[in-house]
Amino acid sequence: MGATKELLQTLLEQEQELQFTSFTHETALALGLALIQAAKDKGKGVTIDITRHGQQLFHFAMEGTTPDNDEWIKRKNNVVNRFEHSSFYVGQYLQDAGKTIDEKYYVSSLEFSPHGGAFPLIIAQVGIVGTITVSGLPQQEDHQLVTTTIKRFLKQ
Repeated sequence: MGATKELLQTLLEQEQELQFTSFTHETALALGLALIQAAKDKGKGVTIDITRHGQQLFHFAMEGTTPDNDEWIKRKNNVVNRFEHSSFYVGQYLQDAGKTIDEKYYVSSLEFSPHGGAFPLIIAQVGIVGTITVSGLPQQEDHQLVTTTIKRFLKQ
């Protein structure tokens, strides 16, 4: 199995593992604050967004971010909402296929950004109900910040 195939498998396993039993407004606040702290611990500035059923429950732009980060979040979230996988998974899948999102799915890259940072908000036995998204770092780091923080959060 090639490196990209292994990465795709790992990303799918993360989606199976990183699921909540429930997710309230208070959960969004606590997770959002955990994401802020994780970014601070790395000395990084990011914009964080948590949306459930189309309602933005948490949004914070750290020092050093710009309105561009908000646009990236919207476009990454569009990917998760349409394809029901992390934006990093979709981007790696497309790279493996040698296609752009425009070529493969006939959707505009102006509205859909298959770059790491948006992760599906999954409730076990329910499914995907939203997105947990970070923008401001290289795509693999955005993805890793989200997934490692969710993993730590779920262990609490």
